[in-house]
Amino acid sequence: MKTLFFYLIIITTLFFNTSICYSQSDEIKDSSLDTIKVKYVNIGVKVGIPNLIGGSVEVLLPVLGNRIAPYFDYSGFNIDTDQVGTKLSYSEYGANLYFNKKGNGFFVSLGKAKFDANLTFNELNFSNDGNSTTDSASTNLNFNTTNIKLGIKTGGAFYFRFEIGFGLGDIPDAINFTATSNGITENFSEEIPAIPGLGQGGILIGNIGFGLAF
Repeated sequence: MKTLFFYLIIITTLFFNTSICYSQSDEIKDSSLDTIKVKYVNIGVKVGIPNLIGGSVEVLLPVLGNRIAPYFDYSGFNIDTDQVGTKLSYSEYGANLYFNKKGNGFFVSLGKAKFDANLTFNELNFSNDGNSTTDSASTNLNFNTTNIKLGIKTGGAFYFRFEIGFGLGDIPDAINFTATSNGITENFSEEIPAIPGLGQGGILIGNIGFGLAF
């Protein structure tokens, strides 16, 4: 009976010691998570639509528990076909609202974007008083959108992010312009060339990004 009682004391002691160790371990883990340094500046690259590929800068502000992060994105690219040559620049600015206090994880985003496009239409037919010629002509297309996005971003010094959303804007159906070639002036109405994600109600947004955080 004494032997059984002795074993019970040993088992009980081991159980409480193990419980205390696990409790201390959890406290150490929580403490270590609390001491993770917040990365306040993110510099990287975004690849997707509508920006195709471009640079991105984000600055996490130490307000509202490190949840507000203004950002700026910029990209420029060309899309050329037999009929139309497009030189497009895309810029976007706004702010991300993170759900946690580390400046990573899930976030919602609200921003404004600007599209500046120089379009060159090839093989336009100029005609006047029986005279005709075929030539190219250039014009500009500019419009703005209000962008709403959802995203997720990893933590650490090297980060990945993913965003999806929609840009609301008034996109014209066609481009109306006047051009002159060989002394002949003509009015043209041409369809907007295919730009990834672009529609009459706005533009789809979907991209992945990666870069350095410090």
